[in-house]
Amino acid sequence: MKVSAFTYVRNGLHLDYPFIQAIKSVLPLADEMIVVIGDSHDGTREAVEAMNDPKIKIVDTIWDDATRTGGRIFAEQTNIGMDHCSKEADWLFHIQADEVIHENDIAAIQEAMQQNLANKSVEGLLFNFINFFGDYDHYGPSRRFHQHEIRIVRNNPNIRSFRDSQGFRKFSNPAHQWEEKGEKLWVKKLDASIYHYSYVKNPKKQLLKTLEFTKRWHDDAWVAEYLEKNKEGYDFGRIDYLSLFKGTHPAIMQQRIAEKDWNYIYDPAKNDMKPKERIMKLLQDLTGKQFFIYKNYKLRA
Repeated sequence: MKVSAFTYVRNGLHLDYPFIQAIKSVLPLADEMIVVIGDSHDGTREAVEAMNDPKIKIVDTIWDDATRTGGRIFAEQTNIGMDHCSKEADWLFHIQADEVIHENDIAAIQEAMQQNLANKSVEGLLFNFINFFGDYDHYGPSRRFHQHEIRIVRNNPNIRSFRDSQGFRKFSNPAHQWEEKGEKLWVKKLDASIYHYSYVKNPKKQLLKTLEFTKRWHDDAWVAEYLEKNKEGYDFGRIDYLSLFKGTHPAIMQQRIAEKDWNYIYDPAKNDMKPKERIMKLLQDLTGKQFFIYKNYKLRA
């Protein structure tokens, strides 16, 4: 069994992404690691080079700053990573620059890939997501966050990144995937998690990241207005509800956690929940299940 992993990043240091930790966390599972690096000004490429790992292969790209349609640039960068993976690979493992694998899950992931290798009806593997928010002690269990997503797929040229690199779908004509809806993949659920640190930064750095992200959807006027309203830093009060994290973080994240330089106080009374969200939360509290959630996959038993 051969596994190719891939990721993309641009100005990862400036935007405070744990991209080095993300890459290192997947290396034990991969025969090669494709790192697609956008035109950065902060030493991101040099940081990846300094890892000096023979599995790592860097692909340089130029981001089109005029691309502001539904976050399409992120899917394009993902596809570039897929295209540079070995043609002999059986599985492609996508890790994003703010996602980390726990060392305790490596054996389970390896076993799942091996067990499903010959079962071609399984087109991908589905991970649980732990979406940290505000700090390393709280996470978002609500429908606002994707609680499950595909991160391992077959090495099939018809499988491409979907929308803003949210997940993957299969297209009849990959060269014109933006004109297709695509087919959801048949996947098996893994007993393993993605530790997602997208909203765990100093408020000033979180604002920088949010501005860079949202300008892939909005024009300069919208971005300028957003910055004016949030010039003191990202407002972590824009949340429905959080839960206390009682597990352990990946060992590779411990130094970053120790270097945290901001305080976050979660106040459940300060939320922006709408009436519908309150009803859905009540149902979830009563049943332990989320209803009517969006699923970008089809689950195999």
